[in-house]
Amino acid sequence: MDLKDKVAVVTGGASGLGEATVRAYVAKGAKVAIFDLNEERANNIISEVGSDKVAFFKVNVSDEESVKAAIDGVMAQFGAIHVCNNYAGIGNAAKTLSKNGPFPLDSYKMVIEVNLVGTFNVARLAAEQIAKNEPYDGANARGVIINTASVAAYEGQIGQVAYSASKGGVVGMTLPMARDLASYGIRVNTIVPGLIHTPLFEMLPEEAYKSLESSVVNPKRLGRPEEIAHVSVMIAENEYMNGECIRLDGAIRMQPR
Repeated sequence: MDLKDKVAVVTGGASGLGEATVRAYVAKGAKVAIFDLNEERANNIISEVGSDKVAFFKVNVSDEESVKAAIDGVMAQFGAIHVCNNYAGIGNAAKTLSKNGPFPLDSYKMVIEVNLVGTFNVARLAAEQIAKNEPYDGANARGVIINTASVAAYEGQIGQVAYSASKGGVVGMTLPMARDLASYGIRVNTIVPGLIHTPLFEMLPEEAYKSLESSVVNPKRLGRPEEIAHVSVMIAENEYMNGECIRLDGAIRMQPR
């Protein structure tokens, strides 16, 4: 896919991996719709890159009506959707059973609702619009959905049971979703990041930060948001990439703690 003049949705696009992806797609000549709750941060990005290139929609990804309204807004403003990047997510830390008792069920449900249900909610509604595109490569290609999991889907650490379950669900739905949408010319892939240097890491003590860096096999550093964005661009541009979960983690394999 040539991204010039294409339209991409980026959930969680106001910060971190999403923000880096917004900027990467704009650099490729695409129009981008940020789906996020942080309007102030999104408007700062828009002021930098231009309101003709990026639009903001206040979205709760797990709420059907919120996402429907935003999708309608994108169609009204840009006329199409070709790429859907799902980054929006949350996490918490609790053991299945600890001295405080069992994992609070509401806390577990909240992570599943945002990370897994929210990803599916946006993907299915974006797919409905992507399917309306005219094929652009002579082989029925109409667009791509790019979801985001985590290495925790495979090697969840102690206290990550909810987060790992949500991200494992994203990994698990990648291939069946790709198969579901194949007849519409829509590809589906999932990025599986390792330890990526987002603002969250700035709050860590230096000793803890260095320990995390040293756990990466090669290169001995945390990943950068722009490296995740680069993978998203590659997936969008490479029409033969479909049904895959792509780890970007410096060969790290997470230990129990």
